[in-house]
Amino acid sequence: MDLLTANDQPGAYPDSWYAATADIPDVRAPLQGQMQADVCIVGAGYTGLSAALHLAQAGRRVVVLEAQRVGFGASGRNGGQLGTGQRVEQPHLEDMLGKADARRLWDLGLEATDLVRDLIDAYGIDCLYRPGVAWTAESDGDVAELHAYADHMARHYDHTLEVLDRDTFHDICPSPAYRGGVIDPLSGHLHPLRFALGLTRAAEDAGATIFERSTVTGIAEGARIEVQTKAGSVAAEHLILACNGYLGRLNRHVAARVMPINNFIAATAPLEDPARVLTRDIAVADGRFVINYFRLSHDNRLLFGGGESYGYRFPTDIAAKVRAPMAEIFPHLSDVPIDYAWGGTLAITMKRLPYLARLGPNVLSASGYSGHGVGTATHAGMLMARAIQGQSDGFDSMAAIPSRPFPGGARLRNPLLVLAMTWYSLRDRLGV
Repeated sequence: MDLLTANDQPGAYPDSWYAATADIPDVRAPLQGQMQADVCIVGAGYTGLSAALHLAQAGRRVVVLEAQRVGFGASGRNGGQLGTGQRVEQPHLEDMLGKADARRLWDLGLEATDLVRDLIDAYGIDCLYRPGVAWTAESDGDVAELHAYADHMARHYDHTLEVLDRDTFHDICPSPAYRGGVIDPLSGHLHPLRFALGLTRAAEDAGATIFERSTVTGIAEGARIEVQTKAGSVAAEHLILACNGYLGRLNRHVAARVMPINNFIAATAPLEDPARVLTRDIAVADGRFVINYFRLSHDNRLLFGGGESYGYRFPTDIAAKVRAPMAEIFPHLSDVPIDYAWGGTLAITMKRLPYLARLGPNVLSASGYSGHGVGTATHAGMLMARAIQGQSDGFDSMAAIPSRPFPGGARLRNPLLVLAMTWYSLRDRLGV
């Protein structure tokens, strides 16, 4: 199934609150004819836009090919949470990789969050960035585990989390579902589509050329790479694949390790009493495997992400899909009007860690951010730009993360994922 068109109209952003509150530029022309470039980038999400910006700043001729619109995919639809570290918590990384490598990944994660904030400041990107993300606990055992994690981070990483018991957490988020939590002050939240559009302007101002509605139909590798679209081609010395969940059949090696899945978000009508949701301008994510995440918008809507769907088609009633978990977390909002509801396709890996890889002597790829992409994807783009310029330490550290294919091969990969996600969703509902 072609996920570029399975759930969306060609050349159009989804009907999301993000698109309704962003200054959308006119569509860019598609590629026509033949072009030469130092670097061709496939995909204009955070990864591709960041790579284009940093390469163009270094004087490279950069061409970006985007099948739809810039920020069309997960970069313009996600929950907007910028998290520290990696998608996997540090104690688990220490067990998986050893303390030294876990520390290196923590430092790279901090570099990623710093990069996003630096780009916002340097280019005046009006994406409503605010600091603070809370992680919640739904049982006494979860509270103890989160508080132990906070202690571990303070002792071993000099990273201070704000520790909250039931009462202090309910002062901030008065949901009956939660019994405590922690707040990470170095994390934050933003308007994801505005951030993508800001990166686009910065990349173009630096000299990058971006073509929209230019689906890549083939790639011929060699001393110079030729990237074909229906109406043209780009001959380049280097290629970056920055497609994430929309890679399709462009590279089987990556597709075996990076699985597209769908996620859904709803925006309510402006709330009469937003303090019954949050009293601080932070974002929140719970500890479920099928995660719920939410925050208030600048116009006092609840932006709530939740609900799962295991086919590649979006459900016909996305609002109903999201309303169920939203009403579980905030029962008093069970009947609140929902003004916008949209879905998006992200990508996960087996270990929930990003997959960065050298696919050839002049081909790089980064994807599989597993819901942690605002910082990680932006950072991965910069790391690939540096690697092309011969500064590959950061890229090599991320590429060294062990990664294995999803089981089942091309035909069984998705059905097996459906079984696994259904099981974990059941565990969430049972509180196991």
